[in-house]
Amino acid sequence: MDSVWSQVTAVLFDLDGVITPTAEIHQRAWLQALNDFSADETDYHTFIDGRPRLNGVRKFLAGRNINLPEGSAGDAPSTLSVHGIAALKNSLFLHILDHNPFSAYPGSLAVLSALEDQQTPFALVTSSKNAGPVLRASGLHDRFSIIVDGIRADEESLSGKPSPDTFLRAAALLDVAPCDCAVVEDAVSGVAAGRAGGFGKVIGVDRGAGRDALIAADADLVVSDLQETLP
Repeated sequence: MDSVWSQVTAVLFDLDGVITPTAEIHQRAWLQALNDFSADETDYHTFIDGRPRLNGVRKFLAGRNINLPEGSAGDAPSTLSVHGIAALKNSLFLHILDHNPFSAYPGSLAVLSALEDQQTPFALVTSSKNAGPVLRASGLHDRFSIIVDGIRADEESLSGKPSPDTFLRAAALLDVAPCDCAVVEDAVSGVAAGRAGGFGKVIGVDRGAGRDALIAADADLVVSDLQETLP
């Protein structure tokens, strides 16, 4: 296997945009949920991509100098509040997911298989609370024995990306030191989290964030598809 993988003893993968093309679905849902504020793709990558759902809403509103009430977890998707917008986004995401069949990226599947053949452990680290539905829809649920997602982060009071907490938790669950792990991310916030956590390799996958932005966040390597990391 290529030296990028031979230099580490474990790999921590983001999900949406790294393993599955669901980052596109997240983006569509976010732009629809924020349509009243004329949000665009740049807003998505600057304020939202890779962050926990509520933090994404807060970051976007702050970046646009828009003041809305925080609301509460019970807010309906029609409520004009931070929680209401987050609920609307989630409703839109699940609707799109249910009506748009998809498969995992072939290059990412090839890397997972290569790591399995080499007996290199890996885990899934995602801010999303919809990791379960996405993994089941893509037939990948059995490939990951360790998953640190948005639900687990809430349960264990782990700060979301760009904080490294969720990646550090996954490394601990694998019983591997961060310096011996690679982090694979498509979001600037995720790359920043990998660097902040002191991980041995931080690999950026450019699915729209931009190569320059991922490099500026201190990725060691940026590829357009993980197939590029294999012989």
